[in-house]
Amino acid sequence: MDGKFFRLADQRVVMQAITYGPFAENEKNLWPREMMRDFTEIHASGCNSIRLYRLPTRALLDAAHAAGLAVWAGIAWAYGMNFRDEPRHLTAARVQLAEALRDLGEHPAWAGVYVANELPSDMVRWMGVDFARTALEGLISLGKSLAPHLLFAYATYPSTEYLQPANADFCAFNVYLEDEKNFDAYLARLHHIAGDRPLVIAEFGIDSQRNGMAGQAQTLDWALRAMRAHHCAGVTIFSWTDRWWNHSKEMLDWEFGVTDRERNVKPALSVLSSHFLLEKTFPAFPLVSVIVCTRNGSTRIAACIESLLRLRGKVELIIVNDGSTDDTAQLVHTMFPQVRLLNLTPCGLSAARNAGAAVAAGEILAYTDDDCVVDEDWVIHLCEKFQQGSYDAVGGPNIPPATNVLQEIIVTHAGGAAAHVMLDDQRAEHIPGCNLAVTKSAFNSIGGFDHQFRTAGDDVDFCWRLLDAGLSIGFAPTAFVWHYRRQNIIAYIRQQRGYGKAEALLIAKHPHRFQRGQGASWQGCVYTGGPIRAVSDSIVYYGVMATASYQMGQSSMTQDRLHAHTPSWLHHLTHAISYTAAYLRKCERMHGSKTSQKLLACPVRMEQKKLTTELEPVIEFSHSSSLIRDRQHYLQALLHQDWSAGSSTDLFDLTKNNISLTIATEQSSNPHTRHWFRATGLNDVSELRAWIAAQDSGE
Repeated sequence: MDGKFFRLADQRVVMQAITYGPFAENEKNLWPREMMRDFTEIHASGCNSIRLYRLPTRALLDAAHAAGLAVWAGIAWAYGMNFRDEPRHLTAARVQLAEALRDLGEHPAWAGVYVANELPSDMVRWMGVDFARTALEGLISLGKSLAPHLLFAYATYPSTEYLQPANADFCAFNVYLEDEKNFDAYLARLHHIAGDRPLVIAEFGIDSQRNGMAGQAQTLDWALRAMRAHHCAGVTIFSWTDRWWNHSKEMLDWEFGVTDRERNVKPALSVLSSHFLLEKTFPAFPLVSVIVCTRNGSTRIAACIESLLRLRGKVELIIVNDGSTDDTAQLVHTMFPQVRLLNLTPCGLSAARNAGAAVAAGEILAYTDDDCVVDEDWVIHLCEKFQQGSYDAVGGPNIPPATNVLQEIIVTHAGGAAAHVMLDDQRAEHIPGCNLAVTKSAFNSIGGFDHQFRTAGDDVDFCWRLLDAGLSIGFAPTAFVWHYRRQNIIAYIRQQRGYGKAEALLIAKHPHRFQRGQGASWQGCVYTGGPIRAVSDSIVYYGVMATASYQMGQSSMTQDRLHAHTPSWLHHLTHAISYTAAYLRKCERMHGSKTSQKLLACPVRMEQKKLTTELEPVIEFSHSSSLIRDRQHYLQALLHQDWSAGSSTDLFDLTKNNISLTIATEQSSNPHTRHWFRATGLNDVSELRAWIAAQDSGE
């Protein structure tokens, strides 16, 4: 893991993968002969990885290693079944994974594991989002305990977009969008769902049987171009050959391969090779002045400058020493003579940032902090975003480095860290000052930073004034900096109190942007870096009767990095410290504001309502059928019998006379399809069972 990307030893790599198989069991005797031929050709096409849907054999790993390919394996378990009520399916997955990792986990070709692939959305809703996610997290935790050097993820898709394991190493999405504009827009959204993690497109492909070979090649061309432009950490094309099996039968009505069933090359393979073998180049960008303000930062500034010296692009480096009383100035002057050092008498952060801008020669001013280490492509990705959207300012995420120190872990997971606020997937309302770039013309047009903000709040005021002036702020999700949080809880509490004092100044200057007695009233969504995922009380848009192709969370989504397998005491301690910091921050905000006394005298009155709820009886049962293979049959039949469909966010499908009904369908290779029914408001389901049986008999 390397922030939003992957790294192999000391080299950053993009996963360029293609899916391989699954094939019929009786074809395994052909593998030693065919695998080496396939793997050699796959590597020659520019791929550095293959994705499997089963756990690998030693022969396959050996062949892949010989061909120079990394292997991303899957577990062939019954994740399409109701593993909540039949836990043997999940147990079988754990056994498979443990046995494979103990036997082959150290093989040099094995790179990572997808613990499941596309859990059916209706089964996730049936079992519960929390249960499904916790099960995936359990598999990932098991895998990491046995092979901590491997990377783990769940391959989701638009219908379970909200199902993100908190302990996955990267976010993986199977996306089949055949419209170029929509695909490009969805990639921007996926970066926000992934948060600080690498974004991997775990499947993309198009059927040449229906779209023609030329259409397949054309679609693959713009899709690969879009994934490259959005700097996806990994790209996986489905699939190597038209010959593949699903649910124990060969798929003859789909032809997604870049080669046909006899391994004859299609035009799509040439397109894939042209993109995968293309060398990374950058256009000519304008000069960027990178400005770092520091005060008594002698313990931090060296690591920051060393990272700045590794930057790609055309840059000048300006260090503004804001009246340090330690040896910061001497350290910078002695160790880094190639950077420009500007020494000031103590004047505060905003004044220091303006002083750096005054001597800058670049068309773009890029700010970061002395406790940050920038990514080597930071400036490149910022400049790309400026050109893509003609923005006046651009910023990116700030990512906390991994740590094993308890207090640093708590601070990293506690609330109140610098966060970006998005108006949509491209435009920002606020970008933290530790990762903020602005054109010099826009900077001058609003008069730079306000000097009254000496330690914090300057970036919020700056962004709001940019927007008030009709200027635009873009977000570059891969232009990241490593931002070291406070090293202990006391320093974190002190920081949060400082933020509260800065908010008091913001209230006085921008009163219309705050709620009475509360924090800032953002128009957009605040992103804190964790993957966006649903929890037990989240509202999820499923579509009517859970039929939407794109199912997403509407509210109450979480970005907490802690997951279900984190010790409970750490959960409680982190939340307690976060709550304490938020309370003290609010106190500083209230007491520092000119209107604090008025606010305190007129508290918001909360009307308390006594809620009385009675739990209705819930009856669940299953039904197997050899005729009906789609839950839509039952849903449509009931709609014709005066049942009403639930809303797009309901956990039930149908309702009638205070009776609610939910239907979910298992996906397996079994010739009999099993459906699960959940009824509330009924004491006896014998009539419903009889109706289902009649449906199967054709009555």
